[in-house]
Amino acid sequence: MTVTRPPAARTARDAASEVIVRFDAVSKLYHGQPVLRDFRLDMRRGEFLTLLGPSGCGKTTSLNLVAGLLKPDGGTIYLRGQPANAIPPRRREIGLVFQNYALFPHMTVFENVAYGLRVRHVAKAELRSRVEQMLALVRMPNAADKYPSQLSGGMQQRVALARALVTRPDLLLLDEPLSNLDAALRKEMQVEIRRIHDELGVSTLLVTHSQEEALVMSDRIAVMRQGRIESLDTPDGVYNRPPTSFVCGFVGDVNLFESRVTSVDGNAARLESDGILFVAPAGDATPGQRLTVAIRPENVAVRGGATDGYAGAVTSAVFKGQVVEYKIRLGAREIAAVALQSASETVFSPGSEVRVGFPPERLMLLPSEEAGNG
Repeated sequence: MTVTRPPAARTARDAASEVIVRFDAVSKLYHGQPVLRDFRLDMRRGEFLTLLGPSGCGKTTSLNLVAGLLKPDGGTIYLRGQPANAIPPRRREIGLVFQNYALFPHMTVFENVAYGLRVRHVAKAELRSRVEQMLALVRMPNAADKYPSQLSGGMQQRVALARALVTRPDLLLLDEPLSNLDAALRKEMQVEIRRIHDELGVSTLLVTHSQEEALVMSDRIAVMRQGRIESLDTPDGVYNRPPTSFVCGFVGDVNLFESRVTSVDGNAARLESDGILFVAPAGDATPGQRLTVAIRPENVAVRGGATDGYAGAVTSAVFKGQVVEYKIRLGAREIAAVALQSASETVFSPGSEVRVGFPPERLMLLPSEEAGNG
């Protein structure tokens, strides 16, 4: 069955320069306390954009402002180039999927999906065709007569998606849509939601606290902190080129070392942290500057029987099939390391003496929050 692309969606390439949602200096208060402060963000038409951050950072508030469920206390929300502060939710022409799916328990799957079309007085023949089309898109063509109570969590999620998309919106809002699913089903639905996004070309704004969901599904990720965006980049950029220690630690595991630059020689900076000497790409580093040295656990080199590197002792080893996750005592601190596992590789048991290395090309230099980068 052929899926009809929403008229306004087109392809991401055709509309790459267009903005479908704009936050222009938006602020929002709760009980006099700021939740969003001078919030600015442009969402491109056709992209999958994720708002990622800890509880209380303002990400759900931002989504509710776009949906019209909240009004800003300052600034302007633009939808499709037009000011939208005063537009009621029903006139915003968006699809919205809630965390709890909000399916009508007394209605069948068909009736749930058809609800928005009935409200719009769509003719019966077209209504049936579009509902069947959506159920095929979410891979539930044989579930039309079932009730929500007869469906698994993943199936309910698919029905909620079909209901949100059947009216052919050009903007889809997803509010923590996978948080109620088990781990295996959550991974499956990450791929399914991205597939549906790509097939329809619908602009998608996701709110989540899950780094994995953001990395798997997004074109860009906005990492939020205390009502502001601390990083806006591609998944690769957010993970491998974070601008701050907060972003680095929130998007993936990381070892952080508060350090001082001892010297800069050409493109190499030398830094010291509690007896550990690092050599890293210099960037804008200057002698005497306090910086945070960051390295992901999978980039830490762990070897046995070597003489180079720093002497450490394994305090824990968790075997996970393809990888082994280590905790290693290194001087006065403990660091995390992840090693790929193969038949020829040794799994170091707790108590094993190892050598730890920090490849220069894998080190990231970040502003020191401890010292205010002073």
